Amino acid sequence: MALPETNDDKILPDAWDYKGRPAGRSETGGWTSAAKILGVELWERMTTLGIAVNLVTYLTGTMHLGNATSANTVTNFLGTSFMLCLLGGFVADTYLGRYLTIAIFATVQATGVTILTISTVVPSLRPPACTNGGPCVTASGLQLSILYLALYLTALGTGGLKSSVSGFGSDQFDESTPKEKAQMSTFFNWFFFFINIGSLAAVTVLVYIQDNLGRKWGYGICVCAILIGIVVFLYGTRRYRFKKLVGSPLTQIAAVVVAAWRKRHMELPSDPSFLYDVHESEQRKKKQKLPHSKQFRFLDKGAIKELDPEQCQSINHWRLSTLTDIEEVKMVIRMLPIWATTIMFWTVYAQMTTFSVSQATTMDRHIGKSFQIPPGSLTVFFVGSILLTVPIYDRIIAPIASKFTHNPQGLTPLQRIFVGLVLAILAMVAAALTELKRLRVARSNGLTDNPKAEIPLSVFWLIPQFLLVGSGEAFTYIGQLAFFLRECPKGMKTMSTGMFLSTLSLGFFFSSILVTIVHKVTGERRPWLSDNLNQGKLYDFYWLLAILSVVNLGVYVVCARWYVYKDSRLGEEVENGVELH
Repeated sequence: MALPETNDDKILPDAWDYKGRPAGRSETGGWTSAAKILGVELWERMTTLGIAVNLVTYLTGTMHLGNATSANTVTNFLGTSFMLCLLGGFVADTYLGRYLTIAIFATVQATGVTILTISTVVPSLRPPACTNGGPCVTASGLQLSILYLALYLTALGTGGLKSSVSGFGSDQFDESTPKEKAQMSTFFNWFFFFINIGSLAAVTVLVYIQDNLGRKWGYGICVCAILIGIVVFLYGTRRYRFKKLVGSPLTQIAAVVVAAWRKRHMELPSDPSFLYDVHESEQRKKKQKLPHSKQFRFLDKGAIKELDPEQCQSINHWRLSTLTDIEEVKMVIRMLPIWATTIMFWTVYAQMTTFSVSQATTMDRHIGKSFQIPPGSLTVFFVGSILLTVPIYDRIIAPIASKFTHNPQGLTPLQRIFVGLVLAILAMVAAALTELKRLRVARSNGLTDNPKAEIPLSVFWLIPQFLLVGSGEAFTYIGQLAFFLRECPKGMKTMSTGMFLSTLSLGFFFSSILVTIVHKVTGERRPWLSDNLNQGKLYDFYWLLAILSVVNLGVYVVCARWYVYKDSRLGEEVENGVELH
């Protein structure tokens, strides 16, 4: 006979309802709440990608910007979106909480897309169309200012929103019960599924509407979708579970570095037991004590006791850090080489939304006699590759790999990232070879002087580079996410997600820097990245990316071999009963 449910079973100890009362298990959280949060992420992904994948054609075709400038605008927009996830995470953890962060930044995103929509409706906010035989008038400073205001407001909203959606969704499940822990795992599966459904909707339906009905309709649909998402999200307020603010891990990292720097001239004691640690602080009883390691010993100086902490009424953590705080910062530092060597993948990824789309605009995109594929919709092969790779890995690759690696998941996170980096190299090789063939066909047909001419070469020649980068993302994205969430300290989950997303951001920014440097170095006479792709050497840019990716892969292998997983490192400490080295 089942025991009756007690009051303790009905009330969650670490969650509150919208009125600040202890949250009831049956009245709050669960799938009813999580579904409303998933809807917000769906519309966010559809909007951001729907703008990004087709933005380069708008900038070149409507605003009359050059190919290099347009590519940099797209990558800067995406890079800023992901970089602002760090700001959003800081604001959510320190000041607003995840609920208010989502509500406020979703509104900011809606505002940005609204301005973008208006800029496509009002004729004075766009330059006049090109006349036959006459020069195209480039967008004015005011027109570009309005466009950039819209894009970066959208980026700000995206960054703040993305930083908190997955965390707030997981807050709706209680990990202490097997049932809700299993539901949380399912939630992340559905979260990834909704991201890709939003991506599919963006690169198919939304791009088609933008190209055939007009940008105002495509962007207007995004505004309506975001507003509906906000209304549904707010409607669920009474059923949400809320967690208390925990403070930003960035503050802890800064405090450890400052405390160590202030005492940089002091000598470390030979015995680490003389350093200040978690068991001496009543304020940190609930924090898990970590074993001391001898790496990055400079930071240990932050735990040197200038006074007896027990005689102080309060501890100034900018002058005195616990060894456990320091060890958590060391964990983050150990992850930095892996973090740095994954940036290059996202630089390759950036080309799928810029130059690969520009290539598609010059090629034969017809299916049958009447239907023409929008250039931005080529990324459907990219998204489809991701959706295919995940089940193939789970059903085929993982079982086979587990026999060799003795790992139930098949490949470790670092091995999955390695596969993704290899696929990125192959993608750039395929892209370079395809571009060489495209140029040969253009020259043989005498079309090199006409940038708007349709080259009699099927756009499906671009599919290999999209498929390879898509499969690479499935390996790299999931590998990075697993690595950063598994290896980071328990109290730094939000920041570790921000670290992961910052690699995407820096990859886009590095692409912008690389495009700018290449454009200046190759000059105007024989440019690699010409406004007329038929007169440029885009294939050399792809070869450059392939070479840089090979060098990066070599550095990554060295870093991955140096890295020791947290569980293995802590396991050695327990087994040997000595300090970690």
